[in-house]
Amino acid sequence: MGRSRLEAGRAVGAGGRARQGSRAARRARQSGAPGGAEPRSAVRAAGRAAREANEDKTMSANLKYLSLGILVFQTTSLVLTMRYSRTLKEEGPRYLSSTAVVIAELLKIMACILLVYKDSKCSLRALNRILHDEILNKPMETLKLAIPSGIYTLQNNLLYVALSNLDAATYQVTYQLKILTTALFSVSMLGKKLGVYQWLSLVILMTGVAFVQWPSDTQEPDSKELSAGSQFVGLMAVLTACFSSGFAGVYFEKILKETKQSVWIRNIQLGFFGSIFGLMGVYIYDGELVSKNGFFQGYNRLTWIVVVLQALGGLVIAAVIKYADNILKGFATSLSIILSTLISYFWLQDFVPTSVFFLGAILVIAATFLYGYDPKPAGNPTKA
Repeated sequence: MGRSRLEAGRAVGAGGRARQGSRAARRARQSGAPGGAEPRSAVRAAGRAAREANEDKTMSANLKYLSLGILVFQTTSLVLTMRYSRTLKEEGPRYLSSTAVVIAELLKIMACILLVYKDSKCSLRALNRILHDEILNKPMETLKLAIPSGIYTLQNNLLYVALSNLDAATYQVTYQLKILTTALFSVSMLGKKLGVYQWLSLVILMTGVAFVQWPSDTQEPDSKELSAGSQFVGLMAVLTACFSSGFAGVYFEKILKETKQSVWIRNIQLGFFGSIFGLMGVYIYDGELVSKNGFFQGYNRLTWIVVVLQALGGLVIAAVIKYADNILKGFATSLSIILSTLISYFWLQDFVPTSVFFLGAILVIAATFLYGYDPKPAGNPTKA
């Protein structure tokens, strides 16, 4: 009898321990033991990762389209407003392009200093230390920027000359020759190798520009001689600007590859020398006019828009270019040429497109796309 009660007690104890074990197992599963909530948490984590990947993909696509819009707006608006400001007939003296170049360089310096200030966590002490260490304490590194800066200053002045003598559409198409000059300087200075498609695109580009510059027979005899003279001046200005742009751009790229300074610091150095060279140009070419009518003669709201676009345009492109691949830049160039042609014809009314111009413009646009084309190697077929 006692033995049976003892066995019964042991059985009751074993049942209690079994119930406690099952409760512990449930608690373990609920707290993340294998086979419990872990698969569900893994699924939730995978879902979150997928959603974040989709959001990043959407954001990247939005940034690409935003970059496209910014590139088209900057390229088109600068050319059209500059052309309009140089041909607008107003009372009093016209603004001096040499002074506009100087003001644009000073605005560029101010914008870059603000960007460096932002990168240094809005600390004036850190900003002062960066400018002192990267510019004043490295005079030889700073002097390297004098060469491209002088060339950029010449180029900026030539763009005003070109747009004073050429319509915006012809200028836009012809200025794409900078692709050719940049490619040639990249081969000679950086040792870059061009593919077959790129060489072919350069030939198509030269052919297209030749068609665009083909003389038109639609002008009246009285204005044809004057127009031919001004068009020749504009063409020479664009061609010189293309060569200066190609050389300065490749030289600047070479400097950036050899040093670790930020692009904003380099632009401050460029702007510093550019303002000095620009002031020298003002004194040499327009010193008399400045002493007579003042530095800001002829400035109006449109002039300041041109100056701001020229100053901030390069910085905006530098900021968005990492989101824009070669195809996107080709689209931007093509849209800019089309918009410049339409606005020159309908709004500025200083340009009548011909069939030869359209043929040349199509060739230039095709060459722009072809130059940025990167053929992917075909995969090796696998044998069954």
